[in-house]
Amino acid sequence: MQILEEMQSRGHEALTLLHHAPSGLRAALAVHSTVLGPAIAGVRLREQDEELAIRGALALSESLTLKAALAGLNYGGGACVLMTPECGMDDPHAREALFRALGRQVRPMEARVVLTEDIGVSPADIAFVAQETRSTLGMHTDTSAVTGYGVYRGMKAAARFALGSESMRGVRVAILGVGAVGRALAAHLHREGARLTVADDRPERAEALAEDLDGVTVVGCDQILDVPCDILAPCGYGHSIRSVDVPRLQCRLIAGGEHHPLTRRGEDAVKEAGIVYMPDFAINSAGLIAAATDLDMNQAAERVYQTVGRITAAAEQYGKAPHVVARKMAERRIALIGSLGGAGTWRQA
Repeated sequence: MQILEEMQSRGHEALTLLHHAPSGLRAALAVHSTVLGPAIAGVRLREQDEELAIRGALALSESLTLKAALAGLNYGGGACVLMTPECGMDDPHAREALFRALGRQVRPMEARVVLTEDIGVSPADIAFVAQETRSTLGMHTDTSAVTGYGVYRGMKAAARFALGSESMRGVRVAILGVGAVGRALAAHLHREGARLTVADDRPERAEALAEDLDGVTVVGCDQILDVPCDILAPCGYGHSIRSVDVPRLQCRLIAGGEHHPLTRRGEDAVKEAGIVYMPDFAINSAGLIAAATDLDMNQAAERVYQTVGRITAAAEQYGKAPHVVARKMAERRIALIGSLGGAGTWRQA
């Protein structure tokens, strides 16, 4: 794997491997950009090997840069992917040691990196990090719940463009991944009368959701891409939709909470297939907005709704795909602020 070549092609500033043997800390910390301010880095805990952790950190950090820029935040993008220690995470003291070790390792980078929660990491874990470094956000935010509601609101704005109406009543939505964000999204859609099909790589989570919400259909992860639906909502770990699988899709809109569900090649493929793709960095930013500002869940989700509306309005005006417009908008803000000279250092008020 040509790491430096990949970093150069994506525009990354730094990649650091973190290690602390006593706590079992093994992590990849990527900083994509600090043009707008310190790189806000989502911390993920996953069972995976070193190469996947590095690739995941590089992809996620680029997405965070675009997300923060599009949301109007004074942050750049980063990511920290922790590899689950061999001893596991059941011992609460071991968990505390892992995240405090992370905080201690990040302390010298406080001017450039701010850590917040992501998949597999809770506000309590970030509180452990905060005992060792001031460079944290999100300890007092239910990020998953806020993100799920923001995805729901953003989906409605995207549906107005792709389906002709933002009403979800009777709309067929297939959700791939019903962890915290996917489950929150499903609850909001169900309340409005959407027709839901769900899948998860842990089938018991999908079954539990179906028991809680009447009328939900459960299928396997290998089947959900073939389900006829209006909206496909990927809410998994990333790259859920492979380029070769795009011809299987029977949806009109892709809009979900997952970071980078498609590669660049996949984005081109769905565009060719006539499917509207609202990118992750445009639609799943409510949790980040709430963590970085004083906005509550409704206000953060409303900002997502307005952002998606601006994207679709520009896409319609210029005849461009929404995911292309969204990236251009984010890159334009970075370029404009960067032209002022010097890296941003102010935290969001």
